[in-house]
Amino acid sequence: MGAVTHNPDFLWYLGGYAVIMIAMGIYFSRKISTSEDFVLAGKSLGPVVLMGTLIATWCGSGTVTGGGNSLAYSFGLGPALFFCTEGLLGIGLLSLIAPKIRAYGKYTISGILEDKYGVEAKILSSIIIVLAYVGIVSYQYKGLGYVLHVTTGMSVELGTIISAALMIFLAAIGGLMTVAPTDALSSFIILIGLVVGVPSVLGYAGGWDNVVASVPKTHLNPMGSLTPLQLIGYILPPVFLLLGDQNMYQRLASSKGDKEGKIGTIGWLIGILIIYPAVAVIAFAARAIFPNIEPGMALISTTTVIPTAIGGLMLAAVAGFVITTGNSYLLSAATSVTYDIYGEYINTDATDKQKLVATKITIPVLGVIAYLLIKYFPSILAVQMYAYTVYAAGITPAVLAVFLWDRVNKPGGISSMVSGVVVTLVWEIILKKPFDINSIVVSVPIAVIALIVVTLMTSQPKDTNSNTHVN
Repeated sequence: MGAVTHNPDFLWYLGGYAVIMIAMGIYFSRKISTSEDFVLAGKSLGPVVLMGTLIATWCGSGTVTGGGNSLAYSFGLGPALFFCTEGLLGIGLLSLIAPKIRAYGKYTISGILEDKYGVEAKILSSIIIVLAYVGIVSYQYKGLGYVLHVTTGMSVELGTIISAALMIFLAAIGGLMTVAPTDALSSFIILIGLVVGVPSVLGYAGGWDNVVASVPKTHLNPMGSLTPLQLIGYILPPVFLLLGDQNMYQRLASSKGDKEGKIGTIGWLIGILIIYPAVAVIAFAARAIFPNIEPGMALISTTTVIPTAIGGLMLAAVAGFVITTGNSYLLSAATSVTYDIYGEYINTDATDKQKLVATKITIPVLGVIAYLLIKYFPSILAVQMYAYTVYAAGITPAVLAVFLWDRVNKPGGISSMVSGVVVTLVWEIILKKPFDINSIVVSVPIAVIALIVVTLMTSQPKDTNSNTHVN
């Protein structure tokens, strides 16, 4: 126990998985004929594929290298299990408004915000979405490159290049029509891998009692060494990111109907209830096996100490999650550029075919930009962490109000978006995160208060903004 070793045999698993994903991408790309097919999979997703793509898109590299994984390794099992509640809260609320999301008929979050709050909201949200999503994609490149390095000995640079090429290809070849089925495959493999992996990792660590005896004492406390506010600061960002994430809205809008959407969402919830605790337990055990590694590598490192077949299965699924997160956010960013910028300001008379071509061209362009960011500006990852909260505070309260509060108006929506972004930047950059508390604890409440107060001050009691599509 102690040092992570490379296992070249994993190349067979990763290579085989990549071949399968590419083959599936080519096969499903033949079903593309319109831009709706590309962006929303022709609204043809059944409950099983919808469930799989929702799981894989949300449980990306943040789940297997950050989130509950890092919390369990750094602070203990308790904080990681508390972290699981973010998925339950977010999915529960999204399931309630999923029919409204589908009925609204918009391809992007910016389109929804413009419809309710005007062009200013569209421009502001488009900027936030594209910048945040391109940065998220760059993180996936580096993350998969690191996975390839620590497990096979491949250089991080070569692994990053391979990662970028694969994610760009899968996103560009067929959009959501190809991303969704490969998402589903990744989800089912990770579910199997984690269920089998938990007892294997615990067995290698000497059993649960030995794990508990080996970790720091503070790791056995319900909240580890975190204060309640610090723990809330970890839980809230993914909740509000999930509630306003354009990727999730696009997938919910891509189901065949409300029934399929409901079943798919329930399956998503069940998958989360399996994946999150399993990741937390494995990462907690990793602290006993590898006490001095980067927290983000906790789960990945355990694949090298369990039987190769099980470790290879887990590693392939982890790589799949990272890949699907990358190509999903790449597709979503390109969709925003095409529909919110190109179709609105560059070619206002663009045909459906022209929009499809524009999206396919935009994907590799943004993909290359993401690669350049991670290659020449590696510190962008630290800045990108702020973008998660900027997105969550600047967009989510305003977009949720569209579906949950008819009275909300343009001044309320705009003030919420601006205040959320400004407070986040001031707290994180200027004040440098006082008390070591994440800005989400401050920025989201202020954004919500601004939305409510300004709306009440600038609208009549029965003003429901008739321009909304929601009944």
